[in-house]
Amino acid sequence: MERSTRVSVFESDKPSEIQLIKSKLDDAQITNSVENSYLTFTTTPTATSLKVMVNLEDEKNAFEIIDAYLQQSENQ
Repeated sequence: MERSTRVSVFESDKPSEIQLIKSKLDDAQITNSVENSYLTFTTTPTATSLKVMVNLEDEKNAFEIIDAYLQQSENQ
């Protein structure tokens, strides 16, 4: 089985925002997963940062979808 490289394309501490990005990537048929990690300095030890991860081959398309979403949400 071939092992693929996974990269982070979006990070947030807001689960609702992560879910929205995840669903947009799902709609575009880009395989993705969510990982969480503890934030360090300047935050409480219980704060977590959520990351949306995709295969390296899908990184460019994922960034295009995320950029379009961010531009749309800024204009509202």
